Amino acid sequence: MRRLIAIIERDLRKFLRNPLVMVVSIVMPIIYLLILGNSFLGELKHLPVAIIDRDGGSFAERVIENLEAIERGPSTIATYRVSSEGEAMRGLKEGLFKAVVIIPQGFSKHLVKRGSAEVGLFVDNTDVVSANTLKTALLSALGSTAEGFIAVRERAEGVRVRTIEVHPKIDYDQTLIPGVVIMAIFLGALTTGVFNIVMDRFLGTDESLLLTPLTRTDIVGGLVISGLVITTVLALVVLVLSSLISGIYLWNTLSPSGFVGVVFIVMLSTLSLQGLLFIILGRADHPRVVGVLGGFLNVILFFPSGAVYPVESFPYLLRLFAWVNPETYSVHALKAVLFKGAGLGAIKGDILFLSVFALFTIAVAIATFKREL
Repeated sequence: MRRLIAIIERDLRKFLRNPLVMVVSIVMPIIYLLILGNSFLGELKHLPVAIIDRDGGSFAERVIENLEAIERGPSTIATYRVSSEGEAMRGLKEGLFKAVVIIPQGFSKHLVKRGSAEVGLFVDNTDVVSANTLKTALLSALGSTAEGFIAVRERAEGVRVRTIEVHPKIDYDQTLIPGVVIMAIFLGALTTGVFNIVMDRFLGTDESLLLTPLTRTDIVGGLVISGLVITTVLALVVLVLSSLISGIYLWNTLSPSGFVGVVFIVMLSTLSLQGLLFIILGRADHPRVVGVLGGFLNVILFFPSGAVYPVESFPYLLRLFAWVNPETYSVHALKAVLFKGAGLGAIKGDILFLSVFALFTIAVAIATFKREL
């Protein structure tokens, strides 16, 4: 019994000497509750919709008022008046809008004289959940538009919605591919780079590095670049396999420039996560810390990234976090290139953020790296 108690006491002492693991073990479930509880709210909110009114009549204004009522009430959509169709469609393809509603010229006149009229709805079908929600919202807005008048003709069909999907049909499982690739990038960045130096510290072999003329830049830079090579290859393999499983054949859908864009996004995403992980784990000395914090970071970075749920529907504080989350920009860029055929010009904002984030985090990682016992 005394020997058993000695083993128990030894293990408890080892755990108590690592307060970081203790704190994370308590805080992590609470963070999970906040992140997961607010990343899947059930009802979508604040989906941006552009409205173009080519009619200017009373019933066109009623359609807009009904849409604005949905915005003020259940807040499913956020409406934006746009004058130019080119601007609206460009915003739709670049992800600024989830849908574009076009009220054609003569809408009110046709509704009164013929008893029927059409409204155009262009939806970004790369986000299947948002597209279906927006169709339902527009139909509810049009439900009471024709009330309050008597048509010239005896039979009235009311207002019809002509839905146009601006991209080739995409199934829900296919929309998850960018998120799967980003998860592969995170796992690759976690198991290379800084993890190697943590293992060296744990095994005591890092002392050999201290006897060499290697600088902090040499050590951090070398580990980041080696991790970049490995993670990029792994992420591209995951991309190919996941696309084959879900039925997307990249050699038919991706142009050579699109493939280059995907590789560029993967590399920038890898560098961003490598730098971030080096800052957080650069002073860790036990692989247990990497395991605990790795799972924690995976959840708080992945779910608020927009990979499985629209960022616009997050609560305000979670949206603020999504704006500084590098995975948000990686997911957005990959969706634009893979599903919309966008060029580098359409994702220049994502590229700029990831480039700045990567440079900043790697510079901080080098400056804070401990090259001593």
